[in-house]
Amino acid sequence: MMPAGQQLRIAVVTVSDTRTEENDSSGEALIDFIQQGGHELVERVIVKDELQLLRNQVLKYCDEPQVDVVLLTGGTGITSRDVTPEAIEPIFQKSIPGFGELFRMLSYDDIGAATIQSRAFAGLRNKTLVFGLPGSTGAVRLAIEKILRPQLDIRTRPCNFVQLIARL
Repeated sequence: MMPAGQQLRIAVVTVSDTRTEENDSSGEALIDFIQQGGHELVERVIVKDELQLLRNQVLKYCDEPQVDVVLLTGGTGITSRDVTPEAIEPIFQKSIPGFGELFRMLSYDDIGAATIQSRAFAGLRNKTLVFGLPGSTGAVRLAIEKILRPQLDIRTRPCNFVQLIARL
């Protein structure tokens, strides 16, 4: 459990035309991460691959002060239905390009050059951190273990996102 006052309030959004709560293993991995990290799950939703629908959902979370982080999974590929970056990146006040760069670098060890097909991203809107992850459960686990777990934990040194939230 995290020290008092370090618990983050996190919303999980699965972007898919076909996933349900019963078969959404990537969303489930994110929920497990939230619970194991001592964070609070604000809400879990599944949103169709529709640009405006997805954008509105994320804007809602970013406008609510009780949401610190939004974790999206799905829709980051290059097919015609993959619209997550197009829906979300334009609403950022600041982008965090290092997240996608680091994710792809780490992913290369697992899947080789296929990692270039991932458009994983992160950014900030209002005081809410938003992370866009691929829909693959393996990719989500990689992002959790190598990036999200350390960066959403106040104990990570030399720095982490948790200590910055109060200064946003």
